[in-house]
Amino acid sequence: MPKRSGKHPEKALSAVQVRSLREPGRYADGNGLYLEVDVSGAKRWTLRTVVRGRRRDIGLGSASLISLAEARETALALRKIARQGGDPVAERRTSTRIVPTFADAAERVHAEHRSSWRNAKHAQQWINTLRQYANPVLGELAVDQIDTPKILKVLAPIWLTRPETARRVRQRIGTVLDWAKAAGFRSGDNPVEGVTKGLPKQSDEPDHHAALPYVDVPQFIEKLHASNSAEIVRLAFEFLILTATRTNEVLGATWGEIDLSQQLWTIPAKRIKGGREHRVPLAPRCLEIIDRAKELGCGSDYLFPSRSPARPLSNMALLMALRRMHVQVTAHGFRSAFRDWAAEQTSHPHDVCEMALAHSIPNRVEAAYRRGDLLEKRRELMDEWYRFVTAVSSAAA
Repeated sequence: MPKRSGKHPEKALSAVQVRSLREPGRYADGNGLYLEVDVSGAKRWTLRTVVRGRRRDIGLGSASLISLAEARETALALRKIARQGGDPVAERRTSTRIVPTFADAAERVHAEHRSSWRNAKHAQQWINTLRQYANPVLGELAVDQIDTPKILKVLAPIWLTRPETARRVRQRIGTVLDWAKAAGFRSGDNPVEGVTKGLPKQSDEPDHHAALPYVDVPQFIEKLHASNSAEIVRLAFEFLILTATRTNEVLGATWGEIDLSQQLWTIPAKRIKGGREHRVPLAPRCLEIIDRAKELGCGSDYLFPSRSPARPLSNMALLMALRRMHVQVTAHGFRSAFRDWAAEQTSHPHDVCEMALAHSIPNRVEAAYRRGDLLEKRRELMDEWYRFVTAVSSAAA
C-alpha cells in the first residue's frame, strides 16, 4: 500500500471492511494495529509496537477467529505491557489464553529442532514445505482449531500429483500438532492420524505400503526382537530394514549372492524390479544376522529358508509378524521410512540415497554417463542407517 501522510489513523477500520477486504496488503486500524491480507485471501492481525527500544511485529491471530474489537483489546493490552518495560511477546507465550497459530507453532518447532538436523538444506526444506502447502489453509488457524477436514483440505490437491511431498507434509503437520499438545495448546488425538481415510490411493504407495515414521524404526526393531515370531523371521525382517531392500529381494536371497570378504550382497538383475544388478553394502549388524541365519539354515541355499530348506520364507511370514506385533505398517513401507530419514537427517546427495533403493536415474542422458553405482558412498549411508536404527539396542547394552 502507498505510504500514508499526515495524522495517524485511529480506529480506521470497520467490521464490514474487515470482512469485505480482498486486495492483498496491510491496512492500518490505528495505534499500531494492522489487518494483513495475503494473496491467498487469508487475513490476520498484527501489532507493530516498540519493545524495549526495538520495533516488533506481533501476530495476534486470524481475522476469521478474532474480531476487530478483540484485536483492538489485545493490541491495547500488549502496548501497555511494552510501555511498562515488559515483553509482550514473552507475555503471550506464557499466557494460556492466547493459543498460537499453526504458522507460529511451525516456526517454533522448526527453531527448536534445527540444531538436531545435520544438513541446513533439509532443515530449510522442512519449514518450506509447511509454508508452501500447509500455511495457506492452516497458517492463521489457532492450533486447537485444526481438525481432520482442514488437514484433508491441505493434502487433497497434492496427494496424487506430488505423493512423496504430500506424505512429508502430512508427517510434518503431525509433528507440529504433537508439539502443540505437549505444550498444552491442544488436547485429544492428533487429527493427522485419520486423514488418509479420506484420500484416494496413491499409485506409487498403495494402502498396503503404509510406513512408520523413521523416528519410530529403532523402537520397532526393539519390539521385533522381543516378539514371538520365529527367529529366522525376525532376522529376515531386520535384514530387510537394515538394507532398505524389497521383500522379495530379501526372501529370495541365496548364499551365492553374499560376499563376506567384501561385506557385500549382490542381487542379480533378474531379481530386481528395475532389471539391473544391485550391490548392497552390508553393515556390521547385517553380518551378525547372516552368521546366525547360517546356523539356523540347515544347509539351505536360501539365507532365510522356510520350514522346508528347499523354499524361502513367504511374504506371509513377515505379514504375520506385523500382525502379532499389532503394528499397522508393512515391510515395504520401511523403504519409505529410510528415504525420509536419508533426506531429513543426513547430508548425503540425492543420487546416493536413490541408488541405495535401487531406483533408476530418470534423466536418460545422465544415466548414460553414470557408469558406477556409488558403492562406497552408499556404504557410508547404510552404516549411518544401521547406527540410527540400532541406537536403542546400543543404549540398552
